[in-house]
Amino acid sequence: MPRMVKCVKLGKELPGLDAPPVAGELGKRIYENVSQQAWNLWKEHRILLINHYGLTMYDPRAQDFLRQQMEEFFFGEGAQVPEGWTPPAQGGKGGAKGGGGKGAPAPQQK
Repeated sequence: MPRMVKCVKLGKELPGLDAPPVAGELGKRIYENVSQQAWNLWKEHRILLINHYGLTMYDPRAQDFLRQQMEEFFFGEGAQVPEGWTPPAQGGKGGAKGGGGKGAPAPQQK
């Protein structure tokens, strides 16, 4: 039986992650408070951010930016999705987005 968590993003009891998804205190908080379903939403949102801002993942500034966005996505003001929200169909267009984050400017390029 999967480990259950009260998901801070989706606001209900759901199966949790198998292990902390990132190192450090943020990874521990996510492991303890975020469901697998919400983590999957983050992975989709992360791809959107990478593509939108043209981030290069070997750039430490891009990594820091995504870490900040991850924390905001799960624990920031307004991070919980609206009641009754359902994720859009896979591969479909339109529909509600699973963000909940406020967005942020792209990391500064030199």
